[in-house]
Amino acid sequence: MKKNLLYFLFALTLLASCSPYQKALKTEDIGEKFSMGTTLYDAGKYRKASRLFEQLVPLYRGRPQAEKLMYMYAYTFYYNKEYYNANYQMERFVESYPESEKAEEMAFLAAKSYYHLAPNYSRDQTDTNLALEKLQAFINQYPETTFLAEANQCIKELDYKLERKAFEIAVLYYNVNDYEACIKSFDNFILDFPGTTFRKQAFFIRLQAAYNLALKSVVWKQQARAEAALSYFSTFERAYSNSEDYPEAQRMAEELKELIKTLQAKS
Repeated sequence: MKKNLLYFLFALTLLASCSPYQKALKTEDIGEKFSMGTTLYDAGKYRKASRLFEQLVPLYRGRPQAEKLMYMYAYTFYYNKEYYNANYQMERFVESYPESEKAEEMAFLAAKSYYHLAPNYSRDQTDTNLALEKLQAFINQYPETTFLAEANQCIKELDYKLERKAFEIAVLYYNVNDYEACIKSFDNFILDFPGTTFRKQAFFIRLQAAYNLALKSVVWKQQARAEAALSYFSTFERAYSNSEDYPEAQRMAEELKELIKTLQAKS
């Protein structure tokens, strides 16, 4: 039984080694490699096609079919979700064939490759920022592009990741009772993301942080901090007096006013 299995595996290996793909990998006939690579590419077998194209790229430099080869080769990485390599090959295509009718498409997908690499908001956002830079550079270069709507949608999603990251950092400061850092973070957040969907929450948590900071400060700092907290209440009240958080905001404001009266009476 074991011997039969070994014979079967040997036969499979022999058949695989004699497949047209394996022959194309080993042949020195670049035309045969190109034909097999194109066939595999059209069939959606991008990993195999990529191996053949990799062998052909240095051999086709300067030939009429080099542009088509580079185009397909770049796409194999994109389809295989190897986005760093896709970005590199697509940018290389644009540099090599700036007048190509495919240059705009390649430039967009080079930038979009970094959009795919952008991580969840909770992680380091270096690639998110790089993706934004590349997409904006693409729009600047091709302001009339047919990919404009898609590029803008990618930018919107990437901006949200940065927005969410900044918001969660400010909330984290609140949760660890670092109220000064929390207030500063929310001040910056509101300036950096004026249209944020977290605006009401940012205003309210900033007020909570200022309220807690005032109450927990040493006596000689309490009045100034209470007055600063009341200014945050006024900002919240102007924007969200009808919100579900407004009664709690009012309660904090009344307590802050009482604190100020008490401090003034003692001075």
